[in-house]
Amino acid sequence: MLQKAILVDVISSEISKEEGLQRLDELESLVKTYGGIAVVKVIQKKSMPDYKTYIGSGKLKEILEENKKIKATLLIVNNLLKPMQNYNLNEICKKEDVEVWDRVDLILKIFDKHAKSVEAKMQIELAAIRHMGPRIYGMGLELTRQGGGIGTRGIGETNLQIMKRHLRRREQKIKEKLEHYDLVQANHRNQRRSKDLKTVSLVGYTNAGKSTLLNTITKKGVYVADKLFATLETTVGKLYLPSSGKIALLSDTIGFIQDLPPDLIDAFKSTLSEIIDADLLLHVIDISDSLYELKIKVVEDILKDLEVSNKPKIYIFNKVDLAPEIDPKKVANHFNDFSPVFVSAETKNGIDGLIQKVEKVITSLHETESLKQGVQGY
Repeated sequence: MLQKAILVDVISSEISKEEGLQRLDELESLVKTYGGIAVVKVIQKKSMPDYKTYIGSGKLKEILEENKKIKATLLIVNNLLKPMQNYNLNEICKKEDVEVWDRVDLILKIFDKHAKSVEAKMQIELAAIRHMGPRIYGMGLELTRQGGGIGTRGIGETNLQIMKRHLRRREQKIKEKLEHYDLVQANHRNQRRSKDLKTVSLVGYTNAGKSTLLNTITKKGVYVADKLFATLETTVGKLYLPSSGKIALLSDTIGFIQDLPPDLIDAFKSTLSEIIDADLLLHVIDISDSLYELKIKVVEDILKDLEVSNKPKIYIFNKVDLAPEIDPKKVANHFNDFSPVFVSAETKNGIDGLIQKVEKVITSLHETESLKQGVQGY
């Protein structure tokens, strides 16, 4: 049975109606990916979210009253809740048998369902611990009340300290294990460099079609689904460059999304290292999405945070078959600095032109390296 969810977003007057609706549509897509169903979507316009409960008290009362008919068991807030907001909301909503999650809770639960490798599972657990940590403050208030009140050394205070120590120890163990994976992957990348293999990494907003493109170009056969975060692990395939007869390695990694918390990015550092070490980035964009320019900015901001925004980059406008109204010349002129190319990974339209463009960049990189080596040798 699908879990029913109420979706709530609090937005300022600076956010347009279209963007506000898009934000909740994306949250609804996340709920579907998790396996739930959105039964109500609520947007509240406020200059600032409520300090205690994020949602205004009047609006929250209205939502819970309406829910007596709907019988939803989840209330999902489309933002990162502060520890006390999360605690207060859960205290109010649990009286109506409703559990409260924020956007990060939902993303972590989706990641947990999709993770297959041991490494991915550990990365998710690390992110969950970091997300959970600050919330112990709110839980601690409840535990200390159970122990005889704040300021006493009752059982609640002891439980709080035990919980903190446990999370610290577990976080340290996971970090040590992930460092081992980092070393293994670093060795693999060094081996590629010793063989003079150039690496190309697909980046983009989640569900832009990166995995489909990887399959189309390399025939790798990775899992593809029309849902957010279908891919968590890194997949690497061989990209044949016909003019030179050489091979490059093409990797596909986790997709990005707006408001992706820094702790989550940091936890997936070993997965994202393929992007960090790549010679060329292919930024895949869903041209059929009316808000594709906003999503380009989201991806570029994350690449900037990863300190890779200055790498050679090609913009791949995917799903042209779903966007007949788009004028490629106009879009190409706007993004001329990023060697734009228009393709459909599904129908294979434009793929040959994309490979030619990739080969041209890689050939240029080889020539630059040869020139540098020649100068050093001289």
